[in-house]
Amino acid sequence: MLKTIVCFGAVAGLAAGIPLFALLILNRGAPPAHGMVIGYTLMLIALSLIFVAIKRRRDDELGGVIRFWPAFALGLAISLVAGVVYAAAWEVTLAVTKLDFGTEWAKMYMAQSKAKGLPEAELAKLAAEMDEFKRNYANPLFRFPMTMAEIVPVGLLVSLISAALLRNPRFMASKRI
Repeated sequence: MLKTIVCFGAVAGLAAGIPLFALLILNRGAPPAHGMVIGYTLMLIALSLIFVAIKRRRDDELGGVIRFWPAFALGLAISLVAGVVYAAAWEVTLAVTKLDFGTEWAKMYMAQSKAKGLPEAELAKLAAEMDEFKRNYANPLFRFPMTMAEIVPVGLLVSLISAALLRNPRFMASKRI
């Protein structure tokens, strides 16, 4: 089962991380306009491998039956491996592109806040918070778990749904000859 977790997790992490890298290279280091939507869509597609892994384990290794908690645990383990690979891919992306993402994100957030018409006092407070964020984000020990926190909740959701569906042996039952 460890092989399944590592293989499916690594492929899912790379399937989410490589397109992220390509998008930033194509945009010359600038995050795309709809980056969050694109990123989470890629994560959801990549993490659909959790469903495949649970179904494969149920049908091929367990005779067509799997209980909810073992299925959920398998999905969660795959999510964690995918999160580590995805965060590592993000670190490589930052190193290759020389992108100062913390600064870019802070600039974008400040510009949006100004456009909303926030009062100067609130803008000053927000600027101080953004400076703190930039300092923290420059530290890989802060950035790595923060990046994992992007993908792991998506994996958690996919794991819950997959385990709930696949615990029913009649749901997408494999046809044995």
